[in-house]
Amino acid sequence: MADFLEGLSLFPLALTFGTYQFGLWCHKKWKTPLLNPILVSVFLIIGVILIFGIDLGSYQAGMKGISWLLTPATVCLALPLYNQLKTLKKNMGAILAGVFAGTLTSMLSVLALCILFRLDTEVTVSLLPKSVTTAIGIVLAEQSGGIGALATAAIVITGNLGCLVGSALCKLFKIHDPVAQGVAFGTASHVVGTTRANELGQLQGAVSSLSLVLAGLITVVLLPIVCMFL
Repeated sequence: MADFLEGLSLFPLALTFGTYQFGLWCHKKWKTPLLNPILVSVFLIIGVILIFGIDLGSYQAGMKGISWLLTPATVCLALPLYNQLKTLKKNMGAILAGVFAGTLTSMLSVLALCILFRLDTEVTVSLLPKSVTTAIGIVLAEQSGGIGALATAAIVITGNLGCLVGSALCKLFKIHDPVAQGVAFGTASHVVGTTRANELGQLQGAVSSLSLVLAGLITVVLLPIVCMFL
């Protein structure tokens, strides 16, 4: 069965789109962040690969075209920014301060935990860009001597975790301002968190989109500095 499925050139695409559509249907039906379409898709794909013994390299090779779309898909986040441009300009100072504080805290927390648990430099560098979008995080990790696959896993886990518990944390800490919510989601959980922010409102989605871009740029600047302490 594995040889048959690996021989189908469109199987990786069909599996990915099929599981995502199923996750989207589940999310719309039960309306819970626990059934985030991306999270559902990830678990289903892993299950299919393990059950049928499909070679991971074959699956990844079939998904190269989709992987290439990560960068232009991130650029498309400029649309909600344009729609909320006046509000974003008005709150730009607060947004910049929040994103910088969040990004710096994230990286220093990862650095401290890696030192505490005595993780090697390669693993530490791979985990540092966990809160930026995959298109940026993979490149930063690999250029700094990290492992691209590990960085991807950390980014996916971080994004889904932020999507799952972000709203609950906003309620817990009484963060009701839409701009503050957008900064929190975009800075902490990049694109996946932004999908949740868009569900909360257009302004939250726009601020989250801007925040994830700013977080990526700030990480590009801060990562080499943090790596100097390794």
